[in-house]
Amino acid sequence: MEFYGYKRADGKVGVRNHVLILPASVCASDTARMISEKVKGTVTFNNQNGCSQVPADQKYTMDMMAGYAANPNIYGIVVVSLGCENCQMDLVVEEIKKRTNKPMKTLIIQEEGGTLKTVEKGTRYAIELVQEASLIQKEKFPISELIIGTECGGSDPTSGLAANPVVGEVCDRIVENQGTAVLSETTEFIGAEHILAKRAKNQEIKNRIYEIIERYEKSLEMVGESVRAGNPSPGNKAGGITTLEEKSLGCIHKGGTKEIQDVIDYALPIEKKGLVIMDTPGNDPSSIAGMIAGGAQIILFTSGRGTPTGNPIAPVIKITGNKITYENMKDNIDFNASPLIYGEKSLKTLGDMLLKEVLEVASGKMTRAEILGFIETSVMRICNYA
Repeated sequence: MEFYGYKRADGKVGVRNHVLILPASVCASDTARMISEKVKGTVTFNNQNGCSQVPADQKYTMDMMAGYAANPNIYGIVVVSLGCENCQMDLVVEEIKKRTNKPMKTLIIQEEGGTLKTVEKGTRYAIELVQEASLIQKEKFPISELIIGTECGGSDPTSGLAANPVVGEVCDRIVENQGTAVLSETTEFIGAEHILAKRAKNQEIKNRIYEIIERYEKSLEMVGESVRAGNPSPGNKAGGITTLEEKSLGCIHKGGTKEIQDVIDYALPIEKKGLVIMDTPGNDPSSIAGMIAGGAQIILFTSGRGTPTGNPIAPVIKITGNKITYENMKDNIDFNASPLIYGEKSLKTLGDMLLKEVLEVASGKMTRAEILGFIETSVMRICNYA
């Protein structure tokens, strides 16, 4: 099983060939957007953070920015900062250089003389990098070069019965072929942690699974909140999910059945092959951002109720096990897993079909979220999302 991708100078393989216009803070986001709008081949996002954050939250933001820049789907980066934010340009550049040696340009709005002068210079930088990126030829690579992130959102009972098992089947195939699959959403391990812990490679990883769940619950308790106050969401309940534990038992299916090789903190590099866990919130954009910052090139996102969610860096393949949702939201959904529920197709057949879709997307087929231009990004926080 192979796909056509882009070899990077740091040895990694991308499935897209973007130039990232990276806003170092919220105050630089609109200027970054103006540059990106002028140059085809660039991507950007609205960075809601980067300033006025406590150190722990600032670290999450820095890790996200460095990870986005280092993601193999990115050829080069234009970093745009205001100049006075907490995430200073030199700090951002230092973090990016720890992860990658790819081409990078920098602009500080206050030093360039304001937005218009920054946009003019940034546009020239972006054109230069996009032209360089266009010279990179696609090559054939084995599936072992893929890191696939998994996410579920707007879940209903069909998520645990169909969509998540089909994604799990694909994760198993990727792991069997020496690739990497990432199981995320720590809040949705609650009640199912003993099942995951039994699959840990060793005692250390088993302990880490329990540790990240305990840390998560305590972070909310410290500010007088409970994870169960925000999860399941109203949409989950309307769809038929009654408890967080019930949601968790459906959620973990999307990681497949293989041994868990590693547990990684939010947005840090994913270095082990096989099935790994990343400690992320259940909140979709922030969980996806963490996995992509870790190096995931593609996200498999299941949703019973339906969602338009995408990401600027990596394609997000949307899957539903709900036949009605698929008919209602065909503009947003890429794959229909509901035939598993009705006995029309087997898990193996749907796994074959979704894996084929993954390889086609890796080779350049655009997802619905990419075509429609969805680029939302959010970052994990100390007082976290549920």
